[in-house]
Amino acid sequence: MRFTLAVLALALTASGKVYFKDTFDSLDKWVKSSGEKFDGEWKLSAGEWYGDKDKDQGVMTSQDAKFYALTATFDDVFDNTEKDLVIQFSVKHAQKIDCGGGYVKVFPTGFDGSALNEKTKEEYSIMFGPDICGYSTKKVHVIFTYKGKQYLINKDIKCEDDQLTHVYTLIVKPDNTYIVKIDGTEKASGSLKEDWDFLPPKEIQDPDESKPSDWVDEEMMDDPEDAKPEGWDDIPAQIVDPEAEKPEDWDDEADGEYEAPMIDNPEYKGEWKPKRIKNPDYKGPWVHPMIANPDYEDDDTLYNFKDLGAIAFDLWQVKSGTIFDNMIISDSVEEAEAFLEETFTPMKEAEKTMFEEYEKAKKEAEEAEKAAAEAAAEEDDEEEDLDDEEEEEEEKPTHDEL
Repeated sequence: MRFTLAVLALALTASGKVYFKDTFDSLDKWVKSSGEKFDGEWKLSAGEWYGDKDKDQGVMTSQDAKFYALTATFDDVFDNTEKDLVIQFSVKHAQKIDCGGGYVKVFPTGFDGSALNEKTKEEYSIMFGPDICGYSTKKVHVIFTYKGKQYLINKDIKCEDDQLTHVYTLIVKPDNTYIVKIDGTEKASGSLKEDWDFLPPKEIQDPDESKPSDWVDEEMMDDPEDAKPEGWDDIPAQIVDPEAEKPEDWDDEADGEYEAPMIDNPEYKGEWKPKRIKNPDYKGPWVHPMIANPDYEDDDTLYNFKDLGAIAFDLWQVKSGTIFDNMIISDSVEEAEAFLEETFTPMKEAEKTMFEEYEKAKKEAEEAEKAAAEAAAEEDDEEEDLDDEEEEEEEKPTHDEL
């Protein structure tokens, strides 16, 4: 009852607009690409473990080593001028994914998902979500298209890599700040101007300045008064081993003239180098003077997308089985939070418990199968030994033969 009241309170405070929402009770809102390459089949499923089989049903990739593409259109055009922009959805890599995407792409109004191909799939406005490949790539993508060019976030945001459901949330605000959350917990935040390279630097090195030819930036120098000791170079690096003796069985005619092995000379001190002293002419490192960048132009509308109208999956997966669910696009953080509390929070512990039970049963079944295989192999060995004994008995001569 307490949880229900909490969700109700969040819902009452949520006053923004929802431009797209789907709990994947069906795929009626979605269109598959007709491109021959994107032939991966989607199906509705909650997977092998879940909090509630009906409520946790999502759309799942179902074929290994396939490209997938699926697109849905917003209910209305989303212009986030002076509004928050919120993208939120859940991902469950039930297959323990080794290499594949779990992100979504948001496209401008008019995007035709049925015609998505290698060219048009890059015409997105925003790309957001987890991407995993091996041990080196486990990150959350946050990519924006600005003036026709795609810009990746300069931060490394680690994604979840277990086999449970996780909710990914991107919030972009009109003050050009952003927040990335996983399961409702903030994982990254900051400024669009600082964490992406949308804008050129405010300052650049003065092209008319260069380091003076007489600038001394070597802090240490060879001591001009230090001299190499007499006889330094006369000491060889290796000498004949004084303890080596010619083997008694050495034959000069057959083996050649005996040569004692060489060993490192304990008296050798290496290449001589003069002592180092502080350079009296040292001026420190030269710093290139900076000037205002004439190409710099500030832009307070980095956050602004005036015609968002579609969302799509454009994925490659080596191993299929990822389940996407509970997607919402809104201009209200509160709407997204309420949706998370309704669809994720009450399910996560039950899903975790069911997953642990599934893994336990799987392990027990594997151990039982292994034990049965070992017992069968042992029985086969015993039967072979018995057959060998019977053959030996048959080959023994009888008394009559004697």
